[in-house]
This record gives sequence, structure tokens and C-alpha cells, in this order.
Amino acid sequence: MIRVENLSKQYRIGQYEAAYKTLRESIMNVFSRRDGNRETIWALKDVSFQVNRGEVVGIIGRNGAGKSTLLKILCRVTEPTEGHAYINGRVGSLLEVGTGFHPELTGSENIFLNGAILGMRKAEIERKFDEIVAFAEIEKFIDTPVKRYSSGMYVRLAFAVAAHLEPEILLVDEVLAVGDVAFQKKCLGKMENISKQGRTVLFVSHNMAAINALCDRVIFLDEGKIMEIGRTADVIAEYLSSIQKFSEQSLRERMDRSGTGKARITNISLVSTDGETLEQLLSGYECMLTLEYESSESLARPVFKFTVYNSIGQALLHFDSSLINAWFHQLPAKGRVGCRFGGLPLSRGTYRLNASIEDNGQLLDHVTGAYSFVVNDGDFYGTGRSITGLREICLVNQEWLVLGESELRTIEPEAH
Repeated sequence: MIRVENLSKQYRIGQYEAAYKTLRESIMNVFSRRDGNRETIWALKDVSFQVNRGEVVGIIGRNGAGKSTLLKILCRVTEPTEGHAYINGRVGSLLEVGTGFHPELTGSENIFLNGAILGMRKAEIERKFDEIVAFAEIEKFIDTPVKRYSSGMYVRLAFAVAAHLEPEILLVDEVLAVGDVAFQKKCLGKMENISKQGRTVLFVSHNMAAINALCDRVIFLDEGKIMEIGRTADVIAEYLSSIQKFSEQSLRERMDRSGTGKARITNISLVSTDGETLEQLLSGYECMLTLEYESSESLARPVFKFTVYNSIGQALLHFDSSLINAWFHQLPAKGRVGCRFGGLPLSRGTYRLNASIEDNGQLLDHVTGAYSFVVNDGDFYGTGRSITGLREICLVNQEWLVLGESELRTIEPEAH
């Protein structure tokens, strides 16, 4: 269904490339070529692979690895600098929020517009219309111009259209992260059904649990090159190992980050209650995550976030200052913040975390695999016994009861 041969894409730094150029833009581009000193980068370099009918193939890699560029070439949104991409079938794509939607048209009108772009007849679109609207869960707003939709509504409708108008090939980028958890689960189920119907899916995601559950094979991209193609579990392990190596680098030197760059995370550490930096710690240990940052100016209303993952990329813990209304105001351009929590609710294993800073709703900096740490068996429950035999899972405080019609009796822990 898809055959890619020696595909490469080069960009000039600062260059804007429109899908369709006007005569004036083409003439200006000729003259701009005199500037031979402008820096160029290869977003993709000598990429070759093929995807068979009915396969679900995952594409993984760090930020800037070339994943989205590859999908844009396959969708004919941009042209390759070198090489060829052959597509054998009708393509439905979901690359960015609202891709292919006209903001002035209603949700209903955009369904018909997208269907027409995919080559569907009006009767075919009408047959699928109710199913699309029901899946997107926007019945009340289907006759509202999509420019008034929230990003979540955009994604729900865009995915519903792309998945239900029967493309032979479905290309999905990370935009599903915008939707809520319930809708993400719904989308993943739909993609699984699509593959069972013999249609082909290319799925870009940082969610390794979803990649592991859905994909037959995985392509690991790094700096525009294919590092590995193969069985899902093997390639995910290789990718996570590479992230671990990056997390050992100084955060100041890390270039694989996203955001405006107005602020940068410069250091992360785990410290004990008395301020000692920890390299390893025990389950149940009280500690604090600290984050150091530098910014070009003071931060008006920043939000700090950590997400902790296990070794196969499953998210286990999430810390978000905004969720508990811990609002910072006018922090200095350089500083340090901490997130203190009770007993560490993790069993033995190696963990990594992603970190980000936002300000007034704008992402300033995000680093994947920004920090890693080791947890050893500890006395999480305060019973005098270490938790053994459990690896890389969350632990929770618990109470056990005898339940009956006439009594409710708590089982008290016995002294060990």
C-alpha cells in the first residue's frame, strides 16, 4: 500500500514553504538562492520502507526526528527533496487539528467537503453522516461554524471524518493527544477495527502503550534517519534505551525539545526532605521533585508539569501545578520550583519523566525523558516489610473491610 524509496527532505532555516506557490513567490525564490550561506537541515535522509495492506505500523522517535514530515510527504502536503513515495489507495489523514477544514463552514458542511476531497460520492457521505456525528459527540454543534469549536471538538470531528469515510490508508499524527482519555480510547478502538477490515494505518505517537497495543511493526526515526524497523516490542525497547541515554545528558545541552523557547528547563532532581540530592530511593520515601529554569523575562503565570513513565513508556504519575490551583505569579527570569509529595508510590524499577513549563496557556519548554531515577524495594505501607516481587507499578494506601448486612468491620494490620 505504501512504498518509500530513499526519501529525503531538506529545509532552509527560516524558510516558509507553501504547498502552492504564486508566480511572485517562485520569482522571489529564484533570487533568494543567491544567499548560499543560509543554513540547511535534513528533516529526513534516505528513508526507505514499505507497508502492506491491513498493517498497522507505528512511527516513533523524539521531537524533531522527522515523523510529521514523513506523514506530510505521504499526504502530498509537502514535496520531498529527493526520493519517491508511492501510495496505492485513497488516503485519509489527521495531521494537525482541523487539517482540511474550512473555518467558515459548519461541521456538517465540512463533513461533505472532506468526503468530496477523498473522492466520495454524496450518497456515500450521507450514508455515513449520522455515524460520523455520533462518533464525534458534537450533535448539538454540527451546524455551527467550526471556527467556534474548541480544539477538542475539532479533533473529535476531524478523526471521525478521517476514520469513517472509508479511506484505504489512514495516517494519524499525535493530535489525538488533544482529546480526553475516553475519546482517545474510542479512537484507538476504531483504528483497530479499521485494520481488521484490511485497511492500512500509519500511526505516529509518543504513547508507547498505544503503539504496543495497536501496531504490528514499528519504525524508529531519529534525526531524519531510520534507526530500526521491526517487531513492536523490540523497536520500542531500542527507542526507550535511546531516551535513557539522552536523559543522562545535561538538560542545558538537550536540543530535542519543543515550545517557544522563551524559557528552558536547565536541571531536574529528586531531593530528600532535608535537601539531599537522591540518585536512588525507596518505595514510600518522602521526597520532592525540583526543577530549575531560565527565561528571557519573568514568568507571569507559569504552570509546571511532570509525567512519570515506566520502562515500557506507560504513564504512571502526573504532577501539574494548575490541577491543584497552585498558581505562581511573576516568577523571576531564573529560579527553582519544587513539587513535594508524600511517600513515593512506586515499586522497584527504573523510571523516566517528561517535564514542561507553560505560561498563560502557551508551551514554553517541553523535554521528553528529561530525567530518570531508580526506585528500590521499600516499606511503603509502614508494616516493616519491603514490597518485593512487584515491578514498575503504582502503589496506593489501602484499607480492607469485612462487609456484611449487619456489620462493617475494619481489618487492622497485624504487627510483623
